Amino acid sequence: MNPPKPSDAIPEAALPRLARYLRKLEQLEEEGLETVSSRRLADAVGTNPAQIRKDLSYFGGFGTRGVGYDTHLLVKELRRRLGLDRERRVIIIGAGKLGTALALYRGFAKQGFRLAAMFDADPRVVGSDRGAGPVLSIDELEDFLSAHEVHIAIITTPAEAAQEVIDRVAAAGVPAVLNFAPVRAVAGPGVALRQVDLSTELITLSFYLAGD
Repeated sequence: MNPPKPSDAIPEAALPRLARYLRKLEQLEEEGLETVSSRRLADAVGTNPAQIRKDLSYFGGFGTRGVGYDTHLLVKELRRRLGLDRERRVIIIGAGKLGTALALYRGFAKQGFRLAAMFDADPRVVGSDRGAGPVLSIDELEDFLSAHEVHIAIITTPAEAAQEVIDRVAAAGVPAVLNFAPVRAVAGPGVALRQVDLSTELITLSFYLAGD
């Protein structure tokens, strides 16, 4: 039997919170803060100390009563357990406005995500630079994936093209997909698929504004 991966003991619901903790802890570390209490971290990310202590307990005993957490060690451990202690190569499929905006976002590199290539089906776009070097033709996708190890595919295609593209990257061995296309897609066994539905999020926010 294969040993469990380091993340196996961490509930999926805790992962977005751990990512927020990490971003704040990295900021505090840059500011020179050597230790941080669960109270201070909770106030900074908008939760409560009990939730902080519960989430960080998945990593073992890092805190010292009356002192708090060693900021540097906690950042290091969070990055390791979240798989950020190594480079993750990413491709973007769909070189429209959203894909281009993502390609130009410099925060990816800070967290160890390297944009390796960008693809599009439109011959008028292929060859242009949208932030990741010359855009490659979608016809080159399988050849590129055969020659380069890619960990994550970001899908920003029109809805009608998304599922086919996801099937192609999954068949080529890409283990994780982030789908921004406005369609509920599926992926086969062994492929982690996350859906970002911007329209649903905006509609949800509109509900909260309905009483204005």
